[in-house]
Amino acid sequence: MRLDIYVNYRGNCEQAFHFYEQHLGGRITGMARHGEQPNPSIPAGWQDRVLHARIEIGATVLMGADIPQAEPMRSAYLTLSLDREEDAERVYALLADDGEIFMKMDKTPFANRFAMLRDRFGTSWMLLHQPEST
Repeated sequence: MRLDIYVNYRGNCEQAFHFYEQHLGGRITGMARHGEQPNPSIPAGWQDRVLHARIEIGATVLMGADIPQAEPMRSAYLTLSLDREEDAERVYALLADDGEIFMKMDKTPFANRFAMLRDRFGTSWMLLHQPEST
């Protein structure tokens, strides 16, 4: 058994996945379009939008689709654990650009670096670099 993550986007799934592929080291392994399986409830002009996409980021699979009335993630977060503080700061800067910061990157009692934000695509993230075990 494995638990994967599925996120709905309001028309920018492809841009989000390409961004994650480029900046988070992901690998897109599939992308199907709404035009490949016509659906009368999808608005005109959405034939090239994503019906289903899949990207691997580390050992995690993220899947997504473009859904016309999708709501941004509210109380669920993708949590990205980073091996180095420098990587946490770099990824924070990338994801925060044109996004919404809920908790700026800082030291906390449980992490060397921790932040909460929503990126420009509507995906909510927690970034975490934990202290090394001694």
